[in-house]
Amino acid sequence: MTHAPTPLADHHNRLINYLRISITDRCNFRCQYCMPAEGIPLLNHADILTYEEILRCAQIAVALGIRKIRVTGGEPLVRRGVVPLLAELSRLPGLADLSLTTNGALLGHYAVSLRAAGLHRVNVSLDTLRPERFAAITRQPALASVLEGIRAAEAAGLNPVKLNVVTMRSVNLDEIADFAAMTLHHAFEIRFIELMPVGGHAYWDPAQLVTGEEVLRILNERYELAPLDDPAGAPVSDRLFQIRGAAGRIGLISPMTDHFCRRCNRLRLTPDGKLRTCLFHEAEVDLRRLLRAGIDDEALAGVFRSAAAQKPAGPAGVIGGVWKCTSAMSRIGG
Repeated sequence: MTHAPTPLADHHNRLINYLRISITDRCNFRCQYCMPAEGIPLLNHADILTYEEILRCAQIAVALGIRKIRVTGGEPLVRRGVVPLLAELSRLPGLADLSLTTNGALLGHYAVSLRAAGLHRVNVSLDTLRPERFAAITRQPALASVLEGIRAAEAAGLNPVKLNVVTMRSVNLDEIADFAAMTLHHAFEIRFIELMPVGGHAYWDPAQLVTGEEVLRILNERYELAPLDDPAGAPVSDRLFQIRGAAGRIGLISPMTDHFCRRCNRLRLTPDGKLRTCLFHEAEVDLRRLLRAGIDDEALAGVFRSAAAQKPAGPAGVIGGVWKCTSAMSRIGG
């Protein structure tokens, strides 16, 4: 008689059931808080996991109890062949949720085929609704394309469409209420995310931090908000609210002021095949080396188990009293 494998868990009694897979470090934007205008050194093509290697890792992970996979980048839609990969992932027995994070610029072209491939929903990174401000943040004049992509995703059934809004004091503080208004007539989920020190000191300015509590105060001045108590399917990082009578929801993600480490349930697989257990912890396991050395499935499952078991209780990268991740987000996956 074959017994189901024991689910992944760590030494802190956290069940690990969520895997983020970054399939490329390339991106068609140059967002100011992510990378410099000239970009960052890119991985060699040979150093990036093939789709076959990604699928094999995903198969092992799902067999060990991973129930949610998010495909990220870089910008995942710039990698050729992403739709067939998603179709393969969607067919993995036991996988309950398959999503993708994108900047939205190519989403208008791909939305229908993504849904047909089995993708459940998308998260779109969008920090402003103003064209000039958008071009300044992303260094690309592409707001119209992103908004078109959001509409296409909604029409294709990639719902709920979630918008990831990184709040920055001198950049978009005055747009918080405008973003929230998008939930009035559309079943969007607007997720206000505290700015994090990711990618090195050059991209972190503590004066720009807008806390989740400050966002909540701003929203309460304009709208009548009701908290949603741990709704089914809510990420462990989110606090969710709804404007009375609205179609959509509002989420607050506060990694700097409301650490959710004790509830963290995720692993990350980087484009070059490193298995990472914490965004703010530099420890990684080189799966690419093991895959290309011919590791068998049983041993690979053991590597996943060992890595998950050693997931740290909290971050290791504290610099100047602030959690730091020195790796570029495009290398780790958003």
